[in-house]
Amino acid sequence: MLALLVSCFLVVAVGASPLLAFKALIQGAFGSLNGLSETLVKATPLMLAGLGICVAFQARAWNIGAEGQMHLGALATALVGIYMPPFPPWGMLPLVISASFLAGSFWAAIPGWLKARWGVSEIITTIMMNYIAIHGINYMVHIPMKEPGGFLPQSAPILPSAELPVLIERTRLHAGIVLALVGAGVLHVLLKYTTLGYQIQVVGLNPNAGQYSGIYVEKITLISMMLSGGFAGLAGMGEIAGIHHRLLENFSPGYGYTAIVVALLAYLKPLPVIFVSILFAALLIGADTMQRVAGLPNALVLVIESLIVLFVLGSGYFQKAVGRGP
Repeated sequence: MLALLVSCFLVVAVGASPLLAFKALIQGAFGSLNGLSETLVKATPLMLAGLGICVAFQARAWNIGAEGQMHLGALATALVGIYMPPFPPWGMLPLVISASFLAGSFWAAIPGWLKARWGVSEIITTIMMNYIAIHGINYMVHIPMKEPGGFLPQSAPILPSAELPVLIERTRLHAGIVLALVGAGVLHVLLKYTTLGYQIQVVGLNPNAGQYSGIYVEKITLISMMLSGGFAGLAGMGEIAGIHHRLLENFSPGYGYTAIVVALLAYLKPLPVIFVSILFAALLIGADTMQRVAGLPNALVLVIESLIVLFVLGSGYFQKAVGRGP
């Protein structure tokens, strides 16, 4: 609420009506079938990558590499979707999903193994590997995978059987949202009700205590990183198999980085990630309507997002400080 209140002052400062601005934002994101579907389309990669971040961060493995892992998942999707024999959808889609999950897991396993084996900072390695993945994909669509006879940096289209089904006709809403919702439920059960989930949380809270209690900390760290990368790989798959239907240069506008904020605002809990992802997607989709109706720049949405992050995280620190007492 405080973030919205401060945002109102900013809107007034640029000479616009806060009521008109936020009404336009909500109308753009949820006021029509197209707006709602586009909001869910934008929420899908944030949701999948955010779920992966939750797993890694709960194990105190600071995976900043979801963006690169998304790109590896997208590459695997394109390779399977273009070069595999034309299986029917019931055979092709499981291959695409599995390949993207494994590709993201592999890319996350490298910094995970370096951290577990030699204590190398996963923050540094995942950030570095983001650039390797992004520029590697850019190279692939410029030379080896470039569409024959094409002029744009993109691959040939994937096979129709490798495309995710569209859920609502005349929209871009695809089955990736179902995969994301199912993934949130699976991770909720895994983290709350399974031995592996318990071990992940123990390692995150106190790795030394976990070690003394017989938990193989290095193994749990590696597993959590691989799960995290796998979900980010699925996010990349959703963008290629559900939206673009081919591998593109810079297909992600930074979903992997935004997903870190989504996971933190959800307090690293899988189910709240659903709602936070939709909130951020609504801000992105509603920004265009807000600009058109209220005459406000799209950049104001970035300010609102930043204010939400600052106030939510600040409230957590305030509650801790009050809890300690004098």
